[in-house]
Order: sequence, then structure tokens, then C-alpha cells
Amino acid sequence: MPTSPSEPAGPVADLAVVGAGPAGLAAAVTAARLGLRVALLDAGDRPGGQFYRHPAPGLGAARPEALHHDWAEFATLEAALRAHASAGRITYLPLHHVWTVVPGRAALTHRGSATPTAQWILHAVAGHAPEERAAAVTARAVLIATGSYERQLPFPGWTLPGVVGAGGAQAMLKGGLVLPGKRVVVAGSGPLLLAVAGSLAAAGATVPAVVEAAAYTAYAGQVPALLRNPGKLVEAAGHGGALARHHVRLLTRHAVVEAHGTDRVEAVTVARLDRDWRPLPAAARRIPCDALAVGHGLVPQLELATGLGCATRRCPDDSVALVLDAEQRTSVTGIWSAGETGGIGGAQLAMVEGELAAHSVAGELPGARPVRRRARLRAFADAMAAAHRPGEGWTGWLPDDAVVCRCEEVPAGRIREAAGELGARDARTVKLLTRAGMGWCQGRMCGPAVAALAGEEPAPDRRPLSCPVPLRHLAELPPAEH
Repeated sequence: MPTSPSEPAGPVADLAVVGAGPAGLAAAVTAARLGLRVALLDAGDRPGGQFYRHPAPGLGAARPEALHHDWAEFATLEAALRAHASAGRITYLPLHHVWTVVPGRAALTHRGSATPTAQWILHAVAGHAPEERAAAVTARAVLIATGSYERQLPFPGWTLPGVVGAGGAQAMLKGGLVLPGKRVVVAGSGPLLLAVAGSLAAAGATVPAVVEAAAYTAYAGQVPALLRNPGKLVEAAGHGGALARHHVRLLTRHAVVEAHGTDRVEAVTVARLDRDWRPLPAAARRIPCDALAVGHGLVPQLELATGLGCATRRCPDDSVALVLDAEQRTSVTGIWSAGETGGIGGAQLAMVEGELAAHSVAGELPGARPVRRRARLRAFADAMAAAHRPGEGWTGWLPDDAVVCRCEEVPAGRIREAAGELGARDARTVKLLTRAGMGWCQGRMCGPAVAALAGEEPAPDRRPLSCPVPLRHLAELPPAEH
């Protein structure tokens, strides 16, 4: 990695936190309380991340908390953020999308040091286009809390208008107070589906079915983790009760294998799956709808961390997450991480990890209670990941003419040809041969599908830039950072 010959003007923060979701917000507030000077950078215009997404102010939402779980805990953190910012202990920088982190001029310290002495420069695109500007922050330590994005497994018709991500449907409701349609099928895999279906139904949508590819019997082998988290069981029961009240049918070990329509989705075909997620056509049925909210769990967003060389691991759901020690340190000295980057686990776990990471940066020992809570919540998260892990046979619902890469309109047949006849054995080679993953999203949407069709094991993305950056911002960098 290049070293900067000159540091950005301004004071050096003790800790720069990237991301103001549950993990980053908890980390920033805790670090400020422990006496550190904190810079909190976030791509959004308000704190809370995707989980605590706010309705736009102009919508005049009277009770935004009605759309969220654990709103009181978030409200407490947000109030603490404002207080610490007013006192000068936190510099809160919304609309700052960090695109790279590079080491600064100071020498790196050894991993066991209680007080980090390394300096890092965080480069960001600040503001809205076309008035966006380049920004840079210098800090002695960095905590990456960039969250996650949805995993999509393609199927015929998934490019039709009206087909949205499950999390995207929830974001539309939370942020815009709008529904993706009047009759919405919710499909995919993972606990998010139940929350999304319940929210949509409570907001007035008809949800004819929740189509879950996994079987809940997969939790049978995870009884100890379940019993250690009674609150999660109560939450699940609440979701089940909401579905019952709104007469939503739950179909387990089923998947949407095709969406039908012309100008927008009009119906979906749902097929029963075998244990490896292969569709059984004899059990297919058609469900009319005008929207489909579909997602197969979440994937950690790691571009900043992998760009720094942080080590990764494979999770029980086949996603890739960062390797972290007991104090939330990554394998790179001076870089910590918390939340979904270390493995998908939800907002409660993210807050606990953010708190523990802040104690570590400050050189303070946390209490035993948050350590135990992290272990308990992480065990539950791993149990969920294992239960909803995509089966290897899901590619059986992809005919050769089904689009896999939406940006470049690459069908499954071309990817299969690259892997089977042209010798491609990894997603990168498939990309070079077919252009799959070369579009605007850079493979974030199609990456898991391309890798599966190529027969490749899950691997982390390694990108020099974590988001689009105007060329003028790159030209303004010191020569050693180009």
C-alpha cells in the first residue's frame, strides 16, 4: 500500500469509525465516553444505517419508531452522538462515502500496544452530486463498520419491474413510507423474510405467501444456541403471530423459480425443493402478485477491509467475513471491525461488538457482561447462518437463457460455457470471458451466482476503490497515493 507524504490538514482523531449503523454508532459513542477523539464518517445523511433507516423529513412521519425493533436503544445512542458532537468529542461527518483507507506517515505500532500510534488516512467522496467534493480524515486507529448488502440468487424473470430485494422492500417502507405493490410475495431465505412480510402486511399490503427455501427443522441441531437466546425466540414468535393475524401462508423448502409478466411482474411460479435446493417441477404452483420481495440473506461488505489486506474466513452460510480476535481487531494492525463485517448477526450483536471494539482501541477492559452477550448472540447468528445456507442445487432453477449478470445482460448459458468448455475455474476468469460482473454494481448482485456456476468456493472481493470516485478526486491526490 502507498504511504502518504503529507497528511490532511486538521487534527488527528484517535479513532475514525466508518459507518453510522448500529455497530459504528455504538463504537463512536462508547469511544467518546472513554475519552477518545472520534471521527464518525457515514455515507447516509442521518445515523442509523440500513437497519434504522429514517423516513425522509418531508414525509412528516408521526411515529417512525413503529417501523423498527429496539428503537429506544437506537434513540439513546443517537442522543448520545448529538451530545458528544456538541461537546467536540465526536466529529460527525454524514454524506461521506469512504472509498479507500491508506497508511499515513507515522510508523505502525505492534499489535499488542494499548495506545495505537499508527496514522491512517481515510479518503471520502463528500456531499451529493454534482456538488460532491473530496474529503480526507486522519486517525490513529480505524474501525470498519460498513454493514452488509443483500445476496441475490437469480431466476428467470428477476429483472422484471416489481421484483425488488426483500431488504429493499423494507427500505422503501422505512425510508419512503411506500409499498412495492399491493399484493407482494416475499421469498428467499433467512429470518429477514418474516420481518419484511410482517411489516408489509401491517402497512396494508396483501402478502399471499412467505416462500422460504430452507426448512426450519434445520434448527433442531442448534437447540443450545436457541435456548441461550430466549429473546430471539420471543421475537420469532412475534413474527409468526403477525403472519397468522394477516393470514400469510408460510411455505418452507420452497422457492420462487420464475417471475412472469410483461410491463411488470404479474405472477410467480413457486416450486418445492429437495434437501439440496433442487426444484421439483411436479410440485410447482403459480401465485398471482404485482410485486416480489426476494433475498437470500445478507453478505458482509468488506471492500475497505480487504483492500487493506485484512484476513477473511468462510461463514456457516458460505458468505465471507473478516477474521477478528476477541477484541474485534482485524489481522492488520490499527484496524478494528464490528457488526456485519465480522459475520451477519443483526443489530443487537453489532452494537455489542461496537462497544467492545471501542474499549479495545481505548486500551480499556470491558465488563464481562458484554463479552458474554457477544458470545451468546454470535452463537445464535451462526445457528441461523447454518440453517439458511443456500443448497448447492439452487442453480437447477436457472435455464441457460436466464440472465445472471443484469448490468451486462449475461445469461447463465454463457457462464456455463466459460466454465465447462473454455476452462474458466473462477469468477475472475468468467468475468474476462463473458463480462459478467463488469457492470455498474461490479458483481455485487451477480457475484455469488457467477461463482457458483463457475464451481468456485466463496472468496472476498478485493477492490482498490470501494465506490465510484470522480477522476478529479484521484488527480488531486498526492503523487505517492496515485
